[in-house]
Amino acid sequence: MNWIEFCTALQDVWGYVCPVAEIALLSIMIYGVLYFLRGSRGASVLTGVILVLLGFTMLAKFLKFEVIGQLLGESGVVLAVAIIVVFQPELRRAFAQLGSYRFLRGKRRQEIITEVVNAAIAMSRRKCGALIVMERLIGMRALEEEGVRLDIKVNALILESIFYPNSPLHDGAVIIRDGRIVAARVILPLTRNVEMLSKRLGTRHRAALGVSEETDGVVVVVSEETGIISICAGGVLKRDLPLDQLADCLEELLEQRRSDGLAMPLLMEEDSISTEDGR
Repeated sequence: MNWIEFCTALQDVWGYVCPVAEIALLSIMIYGVLYFLRGSRGASVLTGVILVLLGFTMLAKFLKFEVIGQLLGESGVVLAVAIIVVFQPELRRAFAQLGSYRFLRGKRRQEIITEVVNAAIAMSRRKCGALIVMERLIGMRALEEEGVRLDIKVNALILESIFYPNSPLHDGAVIIRDGRIVAARVILPLTRNVEMLSKRLGTRHRAALGVSEETDGVVVVVSEETGIISICAGGVLKRDLPLDQLADCLEELLEQRRSDGLAMPLLMEEDSISTEDGR
């Protein structure tokens, strides 16, 4: 078979494969749009627009409204502009995530880690308690509903202001997703493995272990009594990390695609900790 015959055969095969590939591509695109808009205000607007268009189309077809049918057939440009205007926040967020998940993903993750580490160090020096959860693959939307919804870019000063003792949001945890602080004052589930923990550890550390056991999130804990910084993932807690190792540890954990935890021993009763480190 020469090159011309091969190309001809390939075109014949593509003639059968092309419709299937086109349907599959359209299905993926529609599913992606619906999945991205789930739970947002744009989803309700999109549902309303679709219902209105279907209603007018059925009226124009069955009642033979020629003017309405002609308007619907020529409203493509107007509809496209309306969609851009209505879904401007969702489109903006989609393009931002598209850029962050490709070439800029590593750089953006490093910036987030830097802000979290700077905030943790600053709060550690002032002995300001904090509980920061960095979401990975398993979502935490159910936990967000119990807290205060936010949408703020991760910033060290913002985190410090949230956990300031006089702040109304300082109780509970902060959840970070895709470089944004999405919720504050979140109540986390407590760990059930209390027999494996030091009895002197308080609610903040137990909550960090609890959420890390149920999700693959990475948790940064700052003790209110001693200022000790801990990192928790995969149901494993490591306390009193050297400050120069915090960023590297978070970088390694956030790069993992499954909850492998920390390659560190769980804090046991015989570990030396302050008896006042209760929160």
